[in-house]
Amino acid sequence: MLLTAALLLIASQLPIVAAGIAKSGSRGSADNRYDNHEPRAWLERQTDPRRRRANAAQANAFEALPLFFAATLFALYARADPALINALMMVWLALRGFYLWCYLNDRATLRSSAWALALLVNIALLFSPFYG
Repeated sequence: MLLTAALLLIASQLPIVAAGIAKSGSRGSADNRYDNHEPRAWLERQTDPRRRRANAAQANAFEALPLFFAATLFALYARADPALINALMMVWLALRGFYLWCYLNDRATLRSSAWALALLVNIALLFSPFYG
């Protein structure tokens, strides 16, 4: 159960990692310094495609969490095999990490594939209590 909790915590930090990437590296230029008073307006003004993609990845990571958390909690509640739950959670985390890498490096087709596979893993996690 400790591993499951740790994996949930790691999953919850994926959007924070993407946000950090979107906001990092702006200290060097005085005219484009990160504005913590209006972070969304600052991000909207950015022209760096990598920074914009990191911000989009952040939003998508937040969107992916509810189904992942719900599927995990349902699997736990319905007493699915904990080893299977943890394995599926690790696969989901690996896919979402790869998704973030693809987003940052402008690998659109791979990114979409990683997104779809992570969705399938969520579905497998949701139905894991019903496996043999």
